[in-house]
Amino acid sequence: MSVRTKVLSVENMNPHIKKMEYAVRGPIVIRAGEIEAELQKGEKKPFPDVIRANIGDCHATGQQPLTFIRQVSAICAYPELLKDPNFPRDAKERARRILDGCGGHSIGSYSDSSGVKVIREDTAKYITDRDGHPSNWEDIFLSTGASDGIKTIMKLLMTGETGKGRAGVMIPIPQYPLYTATIAEYNAHPIGYFLNEDRNWALDVSELKRALEEAKPHCRPKAIVIINPGNPTGQVLTKENIEAVIKFAKEENLFLMADEVYQHNIYAQGSKFYSFKKVLTEMGSKYNDLELASFMSTSKGYMGECGFRGGYCEVINLDPDVKAMLLKSISAKLCSSIAGQAVMDVVVNPPKQGEPSYDLFEKEKWMVLGQLAEKAKMVTETFNTIEGISCNEVQGAMYAFPQIKLPKKLLEAAKAKGQSPDAFYCFNLLEETGICVVPGSGFGQVEGTYHFRTTILPPVQKLGEMLARFRDFHLQFMEKYQ
Repeated sequence: MSVRTKVLSVENMNPHIKKMEYAVRGPIVIRAGEIEAELQKGEKKPFPDVIRANIGDCHATGQQPLTFIRQVSAICAYPELLKDPNFPRDAKERARRILDGCGGHSIGSYSDSSGVKVIREDTAKYITDRDGHPSNWEDIFLSTGASDGIKTIMKLLMTGETGKGRAGVMIPIPQYPLYTATIAEYNAHPIGYFLNEDRNWALDVSELKRALEEAKPHCRPKAIVIINPGNPTGQVLTKENIEAVIKFAKEENLFLMADEVYQHNIYAQGSKFYSFKKVLTEMGSKYNDLELASFMSTSKGYMGECGFRGGYCEVINLDPDVKAMLLKSISAKLCSSIAGQAVMDVVVNPPKQGEPSYDLFEKEKWMVLGQLAEKAKMVTETFNTIEGISCNEVQGAMYAFPQIKLPKKLLEAAKAKGQSPDAFYCFNLLEETGICVVPGSGFGQVEGTYHFRTTILPPVQKLGEMLARFRDFHLQFMEKYQ
């Protein structure tokens, strides 16, 4: 009797999936989970707990959900609460509006593939109010977090060819690993352009041109991705920088993809968020016909509602026939989570002045953003007082991306262990302090430089403890390898 072999093996499975890597949930994070389990079993470590600073998961690090968001989502999930006198009038009105837009007045029904119409309308009004320029609800589709919207647009851009005929997608280096993972999955060609660390991670057009020219013999460049505010770098682009990128995209006939999920997360004095849609519109007829997709999420900002997986994409200036294909592509997935869509609606349609929930909502929102601003400053200042570490100002988003100067002896030790130097550093940091951060090599960095990404999300007291543990480790570790 023959032994049945598996249909799928690592040798015959999709090779593009094997190429995918996603650093923020990589081997260091797996080891962090194992250490947590060891601590629970009573194993002795030189630290009491694991501090997870590897992923932008606000609530997992202790941030409390905003009352109004949860009230509306609770009513949507259990409409009997519409009769409950403990829930404010405006929360009931928001929930009723959402439920009236759902089939059978239930978030348990499917919506249109692009999302519940009233939520798309509220999103268009939010964008209109934000930018001072009209937004059309029919240009908006609701997605399973921003990630799903990004992948949907990127899928449209693929050529279906291999080799030199593959689609090329320009991505910032350092970048959020979603982009390299998706490019690998779709068998596209990554065109990395380096952000200028010496100028607080600025985006230089000369570097865009260099990257594009080097890539042209290897692919067909189709799009440029911009992450603003930056992940993992925490910078906020100036309006002038955005204008320069738009001009470059026009000259090179590139589709613009603006990842703007951190648009509420601006901390540094003098920094301001400008959407690509606003800047492009105000640049006039020469530029405002450019194809642009911009992305937003419920997971970041002051909300931090990662688990609901809510997001939207506004895509403008598409060829009508391509737009029909986009809608067909979305329809194959039926629709995004209606619970996530409901939370997105609260984000784009929050309590207004004069409504019962306004004061509490504003208080909770600005408490979160105020603490993030305090922690951004705290992280920047602390890292810059530690010998061998330099860190650009965290102007926005939720991360710092410090550079570490590693001695030659440490580089040799990492090589002997078969690890990149920054991964070697981060693994040792985890084993000796319980601090879980992500090596810079998972995001990309200039060759010969080494970084790590840390979130700024732990509560102020816990973040202070984390930075103290980090300082002690770093100084001892560097001394060991001098």
